[in-house]
Amino acid sequence: QVQLVESGGGLVQAGASLRLSCAASGRTFSRNTMGWFRQAPGKEREFVAAMWWNGVSTYYGDSVKGRFTISRDNAKNTVSLQMNSLKPEDTAVYYCALTGKSTLSHDPRAYDYWGQGTQVTVSS
Repeated sequence: QVQLVESGGGLVQAGASLRLSCAASGRTFSRNTMGWFRQAPGKEREFVAAMWWNGVSTYYGDSVKGRFTISRDNAKNTVSLQMNSLKPEDTAVYYCALTGKSTLSHDPRAYDYWGQGTQVTVSS
């Protein structure tokens, strides 16, 4: 089994920054892809960012390019999301996800394991 636990969410004003972290435990797979998705009320789950285990591939959703940065520390089994210049439309529950393979997919169905999510609220 794989367990993912997100942290770092909160309430901030537009233009502020937050850093989300995800701690992975269990059978996390030696080669995997870890990513972030978000879901706002009444909307579909949206791809945010992902990174391969070796850092060869890092990719972002169009709405966050230039503002968000994904990173990971394999020794600690963590992945982080640095979010800058936050906008009210970034308000959502943010989920950490993992799949035991390399993927470029933006489809949440490509990921097998999910955290419980952490709330990010950006006020105008």
